[in-house]
Parts: sequence; structure tokens; C-alpha cells
Amino acid sequence: MLTAIGDVMRRAYERGWITTRDGNISMRKREGKYLYITPSGWRKTIVHPEHIVRIEIMKEPRTGILTPNVVAGQQPSGELWMHWNLQRDTKKTRTIVHVHATHIVAALYAGFDLQAISAEFPEISRYTKVGPTVPALPALSRELADVTAACFGIGKDGALAFDIVGQANHGVCAVAMDPWAAYEHIERLDHICEMVLKSGVPAPARVKVSAPA
Repeated sequence: MLTAIGDVMRRAYERGWITTRDGNISMRKREGKYLYITPSGWRKTIVHPEHIVRIEIMKEPRTGILTPNVVAGQQPSGELWMHWNLQRDTKKTRTIVHVHATHIVAALYAGFDLQAISAEFPEISRYTKVGPTVPALPALSRELADVTAACFGIGKDGALAFDIVGQANHGVCAVAMDPWAAYEHIERLDHICEMVLKSGVPAPARVKVSAPA
């Protein structure tokens, strides 16, 4: 699946969902001791297995808390904490794909509620569970990482209530077993957002998006 990470990054670039150095993907195998993530600042059109950063998942001796052990010299994605929050306690193989899908970001900027519009289209509601939107927060921040996990409805056992969440003024984050399945969640939602935007139907009055309680 490491090869698929690069393939998805290249496809996202071709679709205009990222510019050359944007976007990031992580993967953790079932109960695996490593977290694999795309490197920081690397041109995503040339990501191959040998470029993927491998991070050892360590357990603190006294607390038992899992922590990412980044090997010196490696530079994982600046969104490492967002991936870590969603990967830390997973009990099965999981892939996280974060890109800036054009129509999703445009729909959010226009004021559309992704959960509300996706519920009206069976093409996505049958296969993809859309979570609440993450409010506009600084990229790479721990706050963005924490609120993204909350919007996914993450449980203490690492289970997630949703497959995908939008991030206002920023992008989208999708979760699945493998990179292509996560990509498909984004593709479905982006397609719905494109149709809604092209319909000419105005968005409801802009409402300030807030983090889940």
C-alpha cells in the first residue's frame, strides 16, 4: 500500500486538489508498530515508497501512553498530529488522506453544510458518512488536529463515526482502510459539491462553524 500512497498523491495533483507540495497521507497497518506518512515539503508528484517516513510507535514506560518516535533526520508531514490523533488507537489497518479538494473547499467557503447537502444525494449517502465541518483553524496546529479528531467522532478505542470531514478554508480529511478507498470518499463528496455549486442554488446564510462540544 505504500506504492498506492504515491499514486493517490499524483492523482490528487492531476485533479487540482493539491499544488506540488501540498497534501499528506498516512497509513498504519493493523496493530502495527510503525506509522507511515508522507514527508514534509516533498513534491507530491514524485512520492515513492522509499520517500515515505516511517515513525516508530512507542509506549511510555510509566504511563503506557503511545507516542510517535520521529527518527532524527526525517521530516514527516507538518500535519503529523492530525494523522496521529486518528491513527494512535486504531485496532485495524487505517489510511488518512488530507488534500485541498477544490469543490469541497469552495462549497464550505460559500456557506454550504456538507452533512446537509450530502444527505440529499444517494450517490454519496449510501457509501460515505460525512461528519461535521472543522471550523477555520491554523494549518499544522494542534488545535486543528484535535478538532478534526472530534469532528470524526473518535472514540476511546480509536473507532470513528464518520468517513470524511471538511475543514473550513483549508481542505478535507478522509479515512479508509487503504489510500484509494479514502480517495473515493473525497471524490464522491467533491462531485456532489461541484453539482451543488453549478446548480446555482444559493447557500443558506453563512453560519459560524464551531467545534463539537
